[in-house]
Amino acid sequence: MKKTFKSLWPYLRVLLSLLLLWLAIRNIDWKTLTETNIAMQPAWLVLAWFMMTCANLMATVRWAYLMRSVGLNQSWWTFITLYFTGGLINQGLPSTIGGDSYRVVEGSRAPRAASLPPLTSLSEELHTPIDLHQAPPRLRLGFLAVTLDRGLGLIGNNILGALGLIAGGAMIGDWAQPLGGWALAAMLGGSALACTLLAFKRPTALIKKIMTKLGMPGAIAGLRMAFGWPALVPQLALSVTTHTMATVAFLMCLRAFGASVPFEALMIGLPALGLLMMLPISISGWGLREATLSAVLTLWGVDAGVTVLASVCFGLVSVVTYLPSAICLLKRRTSSVSH
Repeated sequence: MKKTFKSLWPYLRVLLSLLLLWLAIRNIDWKTLTETNIAMQPAWLVLAWFMMTCANLMATVRWAYLMRSVGLNQSWWTFITLYFTGGLINQGLPSTIGGDSYRVVEGSRAPRAASLPPLTSLSEELHTPIDLHQAPPRLRLGFLAVTLDRGLGLIGNNILGALGLIAGGAMIGDWAQPLGGWALAAMLGGSALACTLLAFKRPTALIKKIMTKLGMPGAIAGLRMAFGWPALVPQLALSVTTHTMATVAFLMCLRAFGASVPFEALMIGLPALGLLMMLPISISGWGLREATLSAVLTLWGVDAGVTVLASVCFGLVSVVTYLPSAICLLKRRTSSVSH
């Protein structure tokens, strides 16, 4: 039964994405929307693609420094191609796990040498369960670096959402602004606590001892790169900026259809979507994105049909952003076959 459900789950995710997309568009008055003679302005979509590319490059920088801090040194070009390739893989998966696994395995490889074992296939890398207790130290450190990268990204996402609730939560309800304040305090307070623990010798020694027992003796350098002082300040600034640029990209998709919306509305909608996309219920957020944002932006008077059109364009812009990395996947597959 479990095996059957596992084999059917990919198809169920597609159905869930289609169902969510249908829920987003079912109440749209397309006739009225057509009569408004909305003219799409492609220049805004080009700008959205530029902002998405910059946001991903900034995220790549964060991940690359974390990888290098634990001794996993690759060229900058390798980090960039791996990050974008992981993003491309995620376009066909329900969450970021597949792309992250690819980044871990490929980014943890030692620089190419004749002594290296043959490359495994991409399918094996993404679908073979990894036992961290048996994994080599480099692979464990790779998982740690990606986990820290995702953790910092989540904190940046939540900080942006908290600021959005503080600035524009009154449109949602009386509870929204206090919630934003508590969320902001939780994110900053938790980060400050981690920074404080790493500033003192005794808790640092305990953390180092735990990491050594887990087979990651160099992990403390990665933790300091993520949450140590003063590295924490630029790390949080970089994470918030990355999510802000992605939010600006969505704003540009709205502008492509002539829609105008307060930025704080998107500061609420996009971070909320980021949290929902952690659930494996859709394919790369399709359907979930349209349903969530059309519901949120309606509060600010944005037509649901325009939001759905902008959201679809945003999804396509994301695909186009990662699409050049398909060349790297093809090269990777060719290398696997040749070995």
